[in-house]
Formats: sequence, structure tokens, C-alpha cells
Amino acid sequence: MATEWDTCPAVERDPDKLSGALIFRNTRIPVATLFENLKRGATVDQFLEWYPGATREQVEAVIEHESREMQAPVLQELRL
Repeated sequence: MATEWDTCPAVERDPDKLSGALIFRNTRIPVATLFENLKRGATVDQFLEWYPGATREQVEAVIEHESREMQAPVLQELRL
């Protein structure tokens, strides 16, 4: 199930930036880059150091949003 990013104010899609990839708002940093780095063992602090255009608030909002989206199907199944 794909995440619905329209409700996350920390991100945007702009066809004129990175071919419409999901990016951190007001940057050219793809959200996928955050998850790729975290998957490889980077910390949030390292990501922020390597990609200074993103803010801690944006990163935390993206992680929280993804976490909620991942739990939603499980919660729906529990209600059945």
C-alpha cells in the first residue's frame, strides 16, 4: 500500500523539480533519500548534516507520517 503524502505538509511534488519526485518542501532533496540513508544505518543527525536543506522538523514529520500510514492497514484489520 502506498503512502498518501498529500496530507504531510513537510513534503511536496513539483513537476519542475526532480521530475515530480516527492521532495522535502522548499528543497530539492528527495524523501526517498532519507529512507535510503536510514536503511543503510545513518542517523537522522547524519542525514541532516549531509543534506542541510532539510530541517529536523521535516524529517520527523516524514518519519511520523510514514509510521502512521504503515500502521493504518493493521488498525483497519483489527477493527474487522
